[in-house]
Parts: sequence; C-alpha cells; structure tokens
Amino acid sequence: SVSSIVPESCLLIVVGLLVGGLIKGVGEKPPILKSDIFFLFLLPPIILDAGYFLPLRPFTENLGTILIFAVVGTLWNAFFLGGLMYAVCQLGGPGLNHIGLLANLLFGSIISAVDPVAVLAVFEEIHINELLHILVFGESLLNDAVTVVLYHLFEEFANFEQVTILDIILGFLSFFVVSLGGVLVGVIYGVIAAFTSRFTSHIRVIEPLFVFLYSYMAYLSAELFHLSGIMALIAAGVVMRPYVEANISHKSHTTIKYFLKMWSSVSETLIFIFLGVSTVAGHHYWNWTFVISTLFFCLIARVLGVLVLTWFINKFRIVKLTPKDQFIIAYGGLRGAIAFSLGYLLDYKHFGMRDMFLTAIITVIFFTVFVQGMTIRPLVDLLAVKKKQETKRSINEEIHTQFLDHLLTGIEDICGHYGHHHWKDKLNRFNKKYVKKCLIAGERSKEPQLIAFYHKMEMKQAIELVESGGIGKIPSAVSTVSIQNINPQTLPLERVLPALSKDKEEEIRKILRTNLQKTRQRLRSYNRHTLVADPYEEAWNQMLLRRQKARQLEQKVMNNYLTVPAHRVDSPTMSRARIGSDPLAYEPKEDSENLPIITIDPASPQSPESVDLMSEEPKGCSGLPPSPEEDEEGLVMRVKEPSSPGTDDVFTPGTSDSPSNQRMLRCLSDPGPRPEPEEGEPFIPKGQ
Repeated sequence: SVSSIVPESCLLIVVGLLVGGLIKGVGEKPPILKSDIFFLFLLPPIILDAGYFLPLRPFTENLGTILIFAVVGTLWNAFFLGGLMYAVCQLGGPGLNHIGLLANLLFGSIISAVDPVAVLAVFEEIHINELLHILVFGESLLNDAVTVVLYHLFEEFANFEQVTILDIILGFLSFFVVSLGGVLVGVIYGVIAAFTSRFTSHIRVIEPLFVFLYSYMAYLSAELFHLSGIMALIAAGVVMRPYVEANISHKSHTTIKYFLKMWSSVSETLIFIFLGVSTVAGHHYWNWTFVISTLFFCLIARVLGVLVLTWFINKFRIVKLTPKDQFIIAYGGLRGAIAFSLGYLLDYKHFGMRDMFLTAIITVIFFTVFVQGMTIRPLVDLLAVKKKQETKRSINEEIHTQFLDHLLTGIEDICGHYGHHHWKDKLNRFNKKYVKKCLIAGERSKEPQLIAFYHKMEMKQAIELVESGGIGKIPSAVSTVSIQNINPQTLPLERVLPALSKDKEEEIRKILRTNLQKTRQRLRSYNRHTLVADPYEEAWNQMLLRRQKARQLEQKVMNNYLTVPAHRVDSPTMSRARIGSDPLAYEPKEDSENLPIITIDPASPQSPESVDLMSEEPKGCSGLPPSPEEDEEGLVMRVKEPSSPGTDDVFTPGTSDSPSNQRMLRCLSDPGPRPEPEEGEPFIPKGQ
C-alpha cells in the first residue's frame, strides 16, 4: 500500500538511511558510494537496458526536440545556475566569498543534468504517455555528453592560472568530439557484435554473452578516452539489436531481455540504497544561504528553460507541446546519483568547498526524488495527462502505420521536399541492400521468413496433434506432407488443439510487422520543376477556346436574325450557277466592280467554317482594270492560307471584321427565301 503512494526510489533511499544509521549506531563506518564503483559497475547495466530496448520510432521522430532540451537546456541550466550562485557567494558573507566563478560553474554543470536513473524509476511507475516519457528520458540520456564536457572543462580550467580565448574555443570543440566520438565508438562495437552473432548458430549458449561483452567494451573504450560512455552504450544497443535478434535463437533473445531487466533493477536498487547510506556516512557542511539558493535556482532555471525552449520548438513541431506537457517536462527534471558521484569525484586540493557542494547536491536529489517524485503521480491524474496504452498495437494498426509511412515518402518525393520520411526510406533501402547481407546470416538477409516460419510452425503443430491423438481434428491449413510418416497413437476421449505460447505469438507478430509491408521500388524521380513545356500546347488551347466562343456567338446571332433554318452551303459550281440563273439579284455594280471574295479551306471544303468572307475591297482600288475573265466569273474563290499554331482565323483582325462584312457573310451563306420584286428590293439592287 505504501509503494502505490511513494515511489520505489524514495523507499530505497529510506532503507539506505536506516541501514546507514544502524551501521553508524553500532560504531562502524558506513560504506560510501565511490565514483569508480558507480561509473564502472552500477551505471552501465541501466544505460544498456535503456539503449537496447529504446523505442526507436518515437525517439527518432522527436530527436530534434530531445537534442534541444539535452544540449541547449543543459547549457542554460549550468550557466544560469553557476552565474547566480556566484552572485550569491559574493553577497553571502565571509563563508562564501572565497568561492570563485569557475567553482560555481563547475557546481552548476554537476547539478544541472537530469538523471536517467531517477527518471526511469519514477516515470515507469506513473505510466506517462510515450511522447513525454521519451522527451524527458531521451534528454536525460543525451545530456551526458554536455555534463562530461563541462565537468572536465571546468575541472581543467581550475588548474590554469589564466584561461584564454583559445582554451574556450577548444572546450567548445571538445563537446562535438566527446558526443560524436562516443556515438562512433558505440556504432563500431555494435557492428562487431552483429557480425559476431552471424557465426554463433552452433554455440547458442554463449550468444547473450557477446551482447553484454561488446556493450561493456564500448562503454569502457569511450570512458578510457574521456568520451561519453552513456552515448556509446546507447549507440551500441540501438545498432546491434535488429541484426543480433535476426541471428540469435529465441531462447537467447529471452535470456538477454530478462537478464538485462534483472541486472538494471539490481543496479538501480543498489544505487538508491547507497545514496541513503552515503548521506549518513559522508562529511557535510551546511550553509543555509547556499543550499536554499541552489534549490530555488534549480527550479527556476528548469522552468524558464522549458518554457523558452518549448516556445521555440513549437514553431517547428506539427504536434505541439501543450502547457500540460510543458509542466510535466519541467516537473520531471529529477536529479540523482550521477550528480552525487561527480561531486564525490572533486579533489579537495582544488575545491576545498567540496563538502558544501555535496550537501547541496544531496539536498537537491532528495527534494526532486521525494517531493517531485511523490507528487507527480497525483498531478498527472489531476491534469488528466494522457497515459500510456497498456495494450499492444494490433497487426492491422502496424500495417497501416507502415503504409502511411510509404505514402508520406511518396508525397515528399513528388513535392521535392526532403523530410525525415525521405531520409528514413533511403536508410532502409541502404540497410536492406548492403548492411543486412553482411551482418545477417542465411536467407534471412534476403527474403522474409513468413513462409518458412509458417512451414516450421505447421510441422510442429501436426506432430503435436498426432502425438496427442488429435489426427481427426487437424485443420485444413495443415498440409498432408507435414504429417506423413507419423504413427498416430490411440485417440483420447477429449482432443484439444494446442494453443500458441506467448513467445510464439510474439515471434509471429514480429515477422508480420517486419515483412508484410514491402518497401517500394525506386522509380524515376518526378519533379514538377523539370517538366518540358510544349510550345504549341498553350497556343492550341487558346485557339480551341476562341473557336468555341466564335461558334457560340455565331449561333446566337443566327438565332436573332434568321427566320428559317440555314441550308447547306453550295459548292463553288452551284454558286456560279445560281448567280447565272438570277443575274438581277446578284449582279455587281458596274462602276466599282465590287465583288466579294470567298476563301475555301482546302482541308474541309464542305464544312460551314470553310467559307469565309476575307475581303470586300473593290478591285478597282488596286489600280488595275478588271479583266474580262474576272468580270465573267462573278464571285472569285481563293485558297485560304494555312494559319500558324499561335494564330486563329476566327479572331485575327482583318478587313472582314466590320459589321457590314459580317452581315454579308451571313446572308451569302443563307440568303433566305427570295422576295418578290414588288415586296422588297433585291439583296444587291442593280445600279446602286
């Protein structure tokens, strides 16, 4: 009943305090948590467990946010806290005046980092949602590089007589060396572990040993060169896991899983108990001003850092961090044994105020673990913060998630935007094409194991059915090949189909999840900026639109002016015959020799659009006398010149665009019923 209210870490510290008090009460000296024991033996199992089983998808999707909190947030906390504590020491009286700026900055770098052990102990009990858990826990893992760099930097600067600009620049560059160097060491050992597991098929017993061995070697190698051991362990666990699990047996996988959980749980228990014992056994120097100021400024720096950084991060995030999320992130900044061990490592020769630093560090640890750790659960319930889903996602959800990933990758390709889906797809294809062939043994590197695993499971199920006497109830999915040469035993009265164990179900789920969705093949890349435009396409489109408008306009005008339906336009021969049969109506004027010229489109001479009135200029205006042949011909037919693709014969301005010409065109195409001489004048009266 107590553990449901008080976190386990708090109870373990209380146990350590009681044990330390008992040891001291009987006159013995209690043991102290030495830094070598902590960093070499107790911390690596916890970090390896966290890195090996790290939820990779939410971690990579929020990597930018985690890095900003881990790097910028830790730097802000260290310098803000160190600067304010230096001001407090200058104003705090004679007991604090001798503490310089470098010592305060070193103290700020020790106390500013969020502790992964404390975060794991508290956040796993309250079952917070995956986003908040990975943000706080990821920050606590990745800020190790910043803490290591600042700690060693200020420790070295304390030995210098004068710190130059070059030293500061080198210290800044050492951050990249420490962080990226730790990651590189972890990746190298992870690849070696994966390659080694390829050849362990005949010695399954020692397969788990290689995982622990290479991970621990990665941590020691990084610490040997003052690189980030925590980042090396995380990188090694993340890199080796997919390849190692494809090579090792299922029993080895179960061994690794439970041994890591047990090992990290034992280390966590020992760390918190030793914290309680060391509190009783250590030398303390209590200064109210320094301790209370440290506690207050730690809380202020954490809140201000989270608020400012979240305001900046939300400008780039699709899923924004709400005020509730910001409160949980700020409230979950717990300190733990890493800060205590770093404080314990300080040398009395250069830091005579070490006991006061340790007292302030222990006070901050106890406050964050007890007060914040005990109150975060009721606050999460009070604020109705989303909890973690206890049930696993179904195969349907996982397949649709992968389908959406591929869909978003395709959308990014079409848009020409290289987002994280694009790079993730490139990495997956590189992994499948090159890395898997080198690090995974057998056919697993080439083809999915779904069919092979099904046959294996089918054979085992058939044998179990026959041995149990269930031959009569073999399902239709079991092939007859699987059960031949098997001697059935006596049928029992009750036949029960064997149920799948949880391990088998988990293996089937993993195979389906990794193999059902095929990665798409790479096609020619499409970019809307590199399409070749057709120079004729726009001109033809405009011409078609203009012709359509012209037909609509012509139809409207004909409906207004014509009283009878238009008949088909006659051929040139029929037109001449009609004019010759009725010379009074169509005889041109004698003085101007004005003859309308009709052009015929040779492509389709019978179409209504092929007859167009192009020119009504009087032939006499050209300066040449009319020839008798032209006088006899009447209407002159001329072949229409072909238009260029960019022009249109409908709306090209010319001499035939006047209203009188358009009216004559309409009447020539359809003169209508011929009127009687006494009812009206002819169309072109003689002698006009």
